[in-house]
Amino acid sequence: MIRLKNEKEIEGIRKSCHALADLFREVVPQIEVGMSTKDIDDLCVKFIKKIGGTPAWYHEDFPGAACVSVNNEVIHGIPSKKRIIHNGDIVSLDIGIDLDGFISDSTHTVMVGDVRPEIRKLVQVTRESLAAGIAACVVGNRIRDISNAVYDIAGKQHGYGVVYDYCGHGVGLDVHEDPSVPNCPCGGANPRIQAGMVLAIEPMINIGTADVDTLDDGWTVVTCDGKWSCHEEHTVAVFPDHTEVLTACDDLVC
Repeated sequence: MIRLKNEKEIEGIRKSCHALADLFREVVPQIEVGMSTKDIDDLCVKFIKKIGGTPAWYHEDFPGAACVSVNNEVIHGIPSKKRIIHNGDIVSLDIGIDLDGFISDSTHTVMVGDVRPEIRKLVQVTRESLAAGIAACVVGNRIRDISNAVYDIAGKQHGYGVVYDYCGHGVGLDVHEDPSVPNCPCGGANPRIQAGMVLAIEPMINIGTADVDTLDDGWTVVTCDGKWSCHEEHTVAVFPDHTEVLTACDDLVC
């Protein structure tokens, strides 16, 4: 069931999302070669505790405040003291905050040091596909219009693998809500976009195959061919005459 949010609920979700944008502004500049993914997670925990929130992923029994996915890890990378960031890596940070019962969700991929040009292009195209998906998220369109917008750029124009096993979703009062928001054309439900929807739109784009697998830890999703992946995500709220990017942080450099 799709849960349309009222004005009071959207305001609560907005505050959580603005706090999450502030987290990225504080944490991303601190990411550097030699850090572990657990070090990054510790920074996220410290920030969320400081603002009186709770890491949203704890509600899902995920062993971290942030999913920290490196290079060929698509999503759900478990923070670890053994996973060290190296020059040229890309690090996707997927983070959610529960602030007074309202959930935010956003992902940014950080390029560390001297990232290869073809990987920089992957990151740029993923960001462009997210922007296209958000632009298609307006009252009167359907969810599949978002999917087509993402796929047209990442899949059709650039030939990247657009992950189909995982997708965006409703968010705000729970971590995962209806509807699902795929990143590529598919069958299934295709509801009309309505005012009051709050959605997490999140392209996961691979430089090679779209196929993915899950490691033995039960969480970490990796590309089947070992090639690298990028993940970008915003939480948006739909209004009758516009769509607001609640997690916007346009000044963030990553």
